[in-house]
Amino acid sequence: MSTQIQRSSLALVLAVGLAVTGTACGSDEEGDGGSGGKVAITVNGQPAKTQPFERKMFDQDVADFERAHPDIDIQPREGFMDPKTFAAKLAGGQLEDVFYVYLTDPANLIARRQAADITDYVKDVPHYEEIQPELREIFTDDNDRVYGLPTANYSMGLLYNRALFTRAGLDPDDPPATWTEVREAARKITALGDGTQGLAELSRNNQGGWHFTTWMYSVGGQIAKKDGDRWVADFNNDKGREVAETLHAMRWEDNTLGERQLLVFEDAQRMFGAGKLGMFVGAPDNIPPLVNQFKGDYADFGLAPLPGGEGTLIGGEGYMLNPKASPEKIRAGLTWVQWKYLNPDRMEQTLKTYSEQDQPIGLPTAPPNAAADVWVGDLREKQQQLREKYATVPVENYQSFVDGLSELEKNIEPPNAQQVYAALDNVMQGVLTNRNADIDALLADAETKVNTALAQVR
Repeated sequence: MSTQIQRSSLALVLAVGLAVTGTACGSDEEGDGGSGGKVAITVNGQPAKTQPFERKMFDQDVADFERAHPDIDIQPREGFMDPKTFAAKLAGGQLEDVFYVYLTDPANLIARRQAADITDYVKDVPHYEEIQPELREIFTDDNDRVYGLPTANYSMGLLYNRALFTRAGLDPDDPPATWTEVREAARKITALGDGTQGLAELSRNNQGGWHFTTWMYSVGGQIAKKDGDRWVADFNNDKGREVAETLHAMRWEDNTLGERQLLVFEDAQRMFGAGKLGMFVGAPDNIPPLVNQFKGDYADFGLAPLPGGEGTLIGGEGYMLNPKASPEKIRAGLTWVQWKYLNPDRMEQTLKTYSEQDQPIGLPTAPPNAAADVWVGDLREKQQQLREKYATVPVENYQSFVDGLSELEKNIEPPNAQQVYAALDNVMQGVLTNRNADIDALLADAETKVNTALAQVR
């Protein structure tokens, strides 16, 4: 299952948990001292035992960190956030000192004062100013107070099958840059026959709404906008109709989206890995599952910037600190997060280790739990050079994505994303399953539902 969908699933639970938890919560008041006078901090993010390589790397990092910082005792907790227990942990004061969040979470946590204000400490975090400004802003309130650190970032793009492009007479080194070019490429790939499909789109389990949002950003649209101090829907307009009409035409005029609909991400991955799908919208971290789970080949895959040329959807993750954490715990927690996830000095060794273990290096995304993909300027350039140096996959297949990303406006997910996506699922389902779909009615109905969802945002 893609990490984006895991993010989305947790964000829904997080919203529910926060709705029933009105006070700031933190870890048990046991003092800061660990054994021998150390500052002891609990941190989550430890991979499960079912991921032996990632678990080994994480545990080794804990040991290395403690050797380098003998005054800090790291007490790791497996996993990121358990949706079944999150609300109870938050309400019961069992939240870790350093806890993982998706980029859709900080705004609500900050508004409810459920994360520590780290403004007075972040000036001591090395390379903080070299983190992408868009990502830093996600953890910053309207008064420029800082509440967390981003540690990973993804951007949506267009995944495409280079082998099918070649068979269809398309240049795999010149992927589509507009949705018109996508339509033309999809027609040629579908014409290959034998069950081959040009493009796949999702429309169920909130994934349709997530992709509709991505399409909107790609053509310069939005899903929601601020109207004074409240959020309102912003897609029942020419941009929204453009997206819906394009999808409807590809389904019913071109037949390039196929007859089978109500797809989720695993359906598209399965088709793509089997060599039966030409293109679908996704992020770089979807490529390894295509090989590991669906028997694809890295050499057959390419990744291009999101067509449309206007913008893309970005997401990712970061870490925040318990609002009850003492200054000593905050300093220790930030030291851990910076050393583990935001440490350019460890970048080469991390990539070298992953490469030696035949992990996929060379994709435009960081390995799990290491080598943050958040930098700008010289650090970003250094990271790209090291990926090429230790590559285990064909870097050139993804270069157009890397080159084009800087030209796109980067948009995060809308507030109360999961309820918004649920409403937009209906738009996707309508245009993809009904030849006579009333697009204006679909957009108007979704607008009403999205405004209801946005009214819950503080």
